[in-house]
Amino acid sequence: MATDTQIPDLRTVVRANIDANSKCDAAYVTMNVLATVIACYGLLENSPAVVIGAMLIAMLLGPISGIALGLVDRDNSLVRKAFLSLACGIGVVYGTAFVFGLAHGMFPLTSEIYARTAPNLMDLMIALSGGAAGAYAIASPRLNVAFVGVAIATALVPPLSSSAICLARGDYRLSAGAFLLAFANMVGIQVASSIVLWLSGYRGQTEVLGAGRLFRRSFVSLGILAALTAMLSVSLRRMLANEIYEASVRTALKTASTTQQGAYLADVRFRREAGRTIVTAVYRTPIPFTPNQVGLIERILPRTRDDVSLELRIRSVPVTVASKDGYLYSSSDLVDAVTDR
Repeated sequence: MATDTQIPDLRTVVRANIDANSKCDAAYVTMNVLATVIACYGLLENSPAVVIGAMLIAMLLGPISGIALGLVDRDNSLVRKAFLSLACGIGVVYGTAFVFGLAHGMFPLTSEIYARTAPNLMDLMIALSGGAAGAYAIASPRLNVAFVGVAIATALVPPLSSSAICLARGDYRLSAGAFLLAFANMVGIQVASSIVLWLSGYRGQTEVLGAGRLFRRSFVSLGILAALTAMLSVSLRRMLANEIYEASVRTALKTASTTQQGAYLADVRFRREAGRTIVTAVYRTPIPFTPNQVGLIERILPRTRDDVSLELRIRSVPVTVASKDGYLYSSSDLVDAVTDR
């Protein structure tokens, strides 16, 4: 346990470490370029393990910690240095990923990329929690190993890379969404880190920084955080409403399958375009659904307030069901049913 005489020395070491990690030097640029290349390949290969590896070697958390410490320590020179280093790192990551996106434009976008294009309030809460954990780990030498987990939880390079790849393909909406995620992570990490460092006793080396002054020095960050909270709260509500709606549609389609002998619902896909929702249901069934049946099922499906119209499309996939006693349903049923109709 640290004694009173050891605490000032510990803070001096922590300040020196954060200052060193806030520099934009050759090692900083090189590691961020390599992290970006790894992240891009992981995103296009749809490999979470590779993407996690990129998070571990990226060095963007250092400058954010520098900004956080500079604000609570009344060290404006550290704030400026860390901010320029962060801007440089963002530029390096974004530029590298953009070139990568242009060079590999033939590869389709993957779920790893799409997952980073629609941020919501939960992502901001993760960033705040991760920033608090990171600052606490920095201030407590025996917890430095926990900083690795923070790098994974508060990902910065993957969403920046996703944004640049989407921008290289001209998909501005997805690009903006991924960049918003990265920006929200940065703001959340910085604000939480500043609060934790201040509570840990980092309140100025020559003059103590009170809570009022901390608020004033962090006014811009807190204002941005408030705006992000409002914006991402709307995104979260929309996401929840969409999940509830899609679940209700799946329930209705499962219920409808009970009227078709031997049919079961295999998949449901949703596509929205200009106020119109197209629902494609895939059934495995020995007897295909007729247009009349599709129309009847379409009428019972729930609608959203934004939908001008809803169209149901059913894809009937032939299936044969057998037991030890013989065939329960077979392709011959399909042929007979089509002939009868």
